[in-house]
Amino acid sequence: MDQSIAKAPTIDAHISPVDDFNLLSRREVARLHDVGAGGLHEVFRRCALAVLTPGGGSDDARVLLDRYPDFDIRILQRNRGVSLELEHAPAEAFVDGYMIRGINELLFAVVRDIVYVTTQFEEGRFDLSDSAGITGLVFEILRNARALRPNADPNLVVCWGGHSIDLTEYKYTKQVGYELGLRALDICTGCGPGAMKGPMKGATIAHAKQRRHTNRYIGITEPEIIAAESPNPIVNNLVIMPDIEKRLEAFVRIGHAIIVFPGGVGTAEEILYLLGILLHPANADIPFPLIFTGPRESAAYFARIDEFLRLTLGEEVARRYAIVIDDPPQVARRIAHGIDGVRASRVKTQDAFFFNWTLYVDFALQTPFRPTHAQMAALDLHRDQPAHALAANLRRAFSGIVAGNVKEDGMQAIEKDGPFPINGDRDIMRALDALLDSFVAQRRMKLPGAQYQPCYRISE
Repeated sequence: MDQSIAKAPTIDAHISPVDDFNLLSRREVARLHDVGAGGLHEVFRRCALAVLTPGGGSDDARVLLDRYPDFDIRILQRNRGVSLELEHAPAEAFVDGYMIRGINELLFAVVRDIVYVTTQFEEGRFDLSDSAGITGLVFEILRNARALRPNADPNLVVCWGGHSIDLTEYKYTKQVGYELGLRALDICTGCGPGAMKGPMKGATIAHAKQRRHTNRYIGITEPEIIAAESPNPIVNNLVIMPDIEKRLEAFVRIGHAIIVFPGGVGTAEEILYLLGILLHPANADIPFPLIFTGPRESAAYFARIDEFLRLTLGEEVARRYAIVIDDPPQVARRIAHGIDGVRASRVKTQDAFFFNWTLYVDFALQTPFRPTHAQMAALDLHRDQPAHALAANLRRAFSGIVAGNVKEDGMQAIEKDGPFPINGDRDIMRALDALLDSFVAQRRMKLPGAQYQPCYRISE
C-alpha cells in the first residue's frame, strides 16, 4: 500500500435519522448498541465510511481506510431511538455542517442491515441449512429494508455492468436508463459507480419529465464489496446483504427483468449465476427477460461473452438472452414487453409480483463460496456435468477473481501466496483465458489509470 496518501478533511458530528428509523423498542436499541460496539464494529465502520464517501475514486478498500485512518462511528442509545456519533468523518458528506440527507439515509441503512440483521442471526431466527431458509432470509432482509412494494405492478429492472467502464459506455447506460424511466420502470443495481450509476442517472431525468415522484433506485451490495464500490448518490434504497450469494439471489428474486451492460469479472459472475438458475430444468418455463446491451464500440465485448457462454454451456444457452447493440429505445421496449409476460405468468401461477418465489435456486448457488487457493484449484470446471452445474462452478471461479481484485481478504491472500490457480478442461480453460485477457486489454479489471496485476493463473 502507498503510505503517502494524504489525509482528507474531516468533521465530528452527532447524527439522528431523518426517517422513521427511531421506531424501535428500547430492547432493540440496546441490542444495536451492543452489537455495534462489539466484534462487528470494524465491518460496521468500513461500511459506514463507504457510504460517507460516494465516488471514492478507488476500487481498493484499503485506500479509503488510509485516507480516513481516524474515522470512527458509535451507536448511541436514546429513549427515543438511536443516534450516531461520528469522529473524523469525511467532510464531503456535509454541507454547512449538516449531513446531506441522502447520505444520512444510506448511513442508517448500514445500521439497519449490518447491525440489526446480525442481531436476528444471533437470536436464531434464520435456518440456513436448507434452500428455503436462505430464501426466507433474503426475503426478510428486503422486507425489512422496505425494498418490496406489494401493491404495484411489476416494473423493477435490474441493471448489471462494470464499475470500470469508459465514458462512451457510461453515457450509453444513461441513455438506456432514460428510456426505461420514460416507460415508468424503476431501477435496481449493485449501487456503485459506472454501469451501476448510469441507468439510475438516466432514469431520474425521465421520471422527472413524466412527473413521476415515487421512484425506486435500489442498490444491493454486501460488506466485502461496498468499500470498493461506494454507493452512488442516486440510490434511495440501499440494501446490504450478508454475502455475495444472497446479494445475487436478492437481484433475481426482486427483479422483473435484467439488463447487462459491459463489465468485467464481476459482471461475468452475475451472468453465470443467473444462467445457472435459468438453465435448471425446474425453471424452463419461467419467463425472465435478459438482455445484453452496449454501444457499437462494445459489440466485440458481447461477441466474446456470447462465444464463451456457447462454448462452455452449449448452444442452448443463447435462448435465455438477447443481445441488442446501440439501440436504447429497443432495449427498453423489449424489457417492457418482457415484463408484461412476467406479469401474466405471475398471475397464472399466483406468484407475488414483488418477490419471485416460484424461481428455483439450487442450494449450491446459495452456499457461500470463500475463495482460497485450495478452493479455487479444486473447482470442477469440466464438461461431465449438467450445464447449470458448470455455470455455477464457473461463477465461483469468477467470484474468486473478483475477491482477488477488490476484496481485502482476497487481495491479502494473493499478496501472500500468489495468484489463485484455476484448472479444468483444456478448451474451457483456453476460452476462459481468452475472455480474461480481453477484460485486461480493455481495462475492465480496475478503475481507469490503475495498473492491473492478474490475481489468477490458468492451467490446462
